[in-house]
Amino acid sequence: MKLGMIGLGKMGLNLVTNLQQHEQQVVAYDLNKAARDQATAVGAQAAPDTTTLIAQLPTPRLIWVMVPAGQITQDVITELSQKLSAGDMVIDGGNSFYRDSLAHNALLAEQGIHFFDVGTSGGMAGALNGGNFMIGGDQAQFATIEPLFKAIAAPGGYLYTGAVGSGHYLKMIHNGIEYGMMQAIAEGFDVLEHSEFDYDHAAVAAMWNHGSVIRSWLMELAADAFKEDPGLKHLQGKMYSSGEGKWTLEEALRLQVPTPVIAASLMNRYRSMEDDTYTGKVVAALRNQFGGHAVDKK
Repeated sequence: MKLGMIGLGKMGLNLVTNLQQHEQQVVAYDLNKAARDQATAVGAQAAPDTTTLIAQLPTPRLIWVMVPAGQITQDVITELSQKLSAGDMVIDGGNSFYRDSLAHNALLAEQGIHFFDVGTSGGMAGALNGGNFMIGGDQAQFATIEPLFKAIAAPGGYLYTGAVGSGHYLKMIHNGIEYGMMQAIAEGFDVLEHSEFDYDHAAVAAMWNHGSVIRSWLMELAADAFKEDPGLKHLQGKMYSSGEGKWTLEEALRLQVPTPVIAASLMNRYRSMEDDTYTGKVVAALRNQFGGHAVDKK
C-alpha cells in the first residue's frame, strides 16, 4: 500500500519507519526539511509540499495526518479538503478531541472524502515497533485500510471501534485512565521517598515488575527513569497535560459518571505547575520515557 504521511515529529517519523519496514510505501511531508531528510533515510519518498505529496499517490489516495491536535490539525484537514478528491481517504492519528474529529469528518464528507479518526497509543516505541490503534470511521471503507494496521500494530493491537469519532473518544478515555495509573505510581514512590528507609527506587520498580499485581509497562519505564537519574534530582516535578485528561473529565461530568481518580490526577497536574513535587518528577519522567514529552531540567 502507498500512502502519504503529513507530520514527521517523534511519532510520525517512527510510524514512517515502521511502515517502510513492513513493505508499505510512504510519501512523507513536514515543514522541517531535516525531518523530511530523516524520512528519506529510512526509505520513504519526501515531498516538499502537500501538493507534490498528493500528486505522488495512486488513486484513491490515502493520507495519514500526524500533527499536533488543535489548530494545526484543523489547518491540515482544511487544506486536504480543498486538494483531495471524492473517494480519497484521510486518517487523523493525532490526539484530536473527538468533537473536532466529527467536524473534520463533516468537512471532508462534503467533498466525498472518507475520514478515519485513529487514537494512537504505545508511545514512540510502539510507533516504531508495534503500535496500538483505535479506529473510527466507515466500516466498509475500513476494510480497504485494515491491512495497513495489521502490518504495523502490535499483535492484537488495533480495533475498529465504530462510527467516526469513536476512535478518538476511546483514546481520550484511555488517556484519562493513563493519568490515574501514573498518578498512583508516582504517589507510591513519593511515600517511599519520604519514608525512614533508604529504598533503591529503580530496584523496587524492577522487582515489582516481576510477578507483582502492579506490574506494567509504566512500572518498567519507572525503573528505566530511576536508573537514568536516581532520585530524579535533575528533573522539575512539572506534569504537563495534553488536554485529554481534561476532556475525559468534562465528558464524565456531562454524562454524570463519577471519575474521582482521574479528576484528582488532573488536579495534581495543575498543582505541579506551581511548585516542584516528587510526584510531579515521577510522572514527568514517565511521560518522557514513553512519549518523549518535554521535561524541565534543573
